[in-house]
Amino acid sequence: MKTCSECKNEMTEMSSKTPEGVVYKYFKCEKCGEEIVDMKQLHNVAEKYREMKKYHVKLSKWGLSMGLRIPKELIKKYNFKNEEEVTLIPEDKGIKIIPS
Repeated sequence: MKTCSECKNEMTEMSSKTPEGVVYKYFKCEKCGEEIVDMKQLHNVAEKYREMKKYHVKLSKWGLSMGLRIPKELIKKYNFKNEEEVTLIPEDKGIKIIPS
């Protein structure tokens, strides 16, 4: 258990998530309401954000359609080939790209 630095009361471990859905734990003092996140949790959340933002690409207009460039690292990882057809699956929060 952690002790509150403000009122010296015991803190309770709680769980929450960021707007992007990254789950993390923190400690909350029931007496004064002080909340703290330890460094390990901050590093875990930061790492998940880095992974989420790692492949940020821009869309480009191609005729009447939109296109995006897939980073070289992902091309190798998923073995995409030039002119290969892929399957796009619409989901609530994005689009899933499935190699053939």
